[in-house]
Amino acid sequence: MDNKHLVKSIVEGIQEKKGKNIVVVDLTKFENAACSFFVICEGDSNTHISAITRSVKEYVHKKAEAKPVAIDGTDNAQWVAMDYLQAIVHIFQREPRRFYDIEHLWADAEITQIADLA
Repeated sequence: MDNKHLVKSIVEGIQEKKGKNIVVVDLTKFENAACSFFVICEGDSNTHISAITRSVKEYVHKKAEAKPVAIDGTDNAQWVAMDYLQAIVHIFQREPRRFYDIEHLWADAEITQIADLA
């Protein structure tokens, strides 16, 4: 599967449920990275995080014909991680995202910010 198509499908799934502050971290130049891309976003509540998670799963299945190999964090919906092997999706509530600040752990990576939909 084309990584760009996968990432585009993930972003569309996030946008469908009004996920905010979407960032795509390109890790392809790092030999030891766990995947090629991180897609990071945030939601406003447990319910919003759960809705974004479902939307990403549905969009990627429909548009990229892929299923996550693992999803973790759905019990408390503060930080959900979805593993698509080539890309890992991180769906945060605002405070945990600020605390972990994972996109800045990869400051040498190419980071693309996606504008929020109105």
